[in-house]
Amino acid sequence: MMDWIPIVLVTFKVLVLGTGMFFAVKWHYDKGQRGKQKDKRAVLRAGGKVAAVFVISLLGLALFTFFLIRVVGLDMTFP
Repeated sequence: MMDWIPIVLVTFKVLVLGTGMFFAVKWHYDKGQRGKQKDKRAVLRAGGKVAAVFVISLLGLALFTFFLIRVVGLDMTFP
């Protein structure tokens, strides 16, 4: 009798935890689907802003580098 009790209890525990995890994932997924259009536009707008700031900072760094090269007097001509 004592040999099958761990099997039953572990099986019950797996079923209960598996069911709880399924409903938790389903609840979060359904919650995320609401208002997805608004979020999509906001994410695209924020991504555009980040890309623009990155390009502007990259351009500024390149200009600063070329200015510094000219001030120091390095020869950067291609052969």
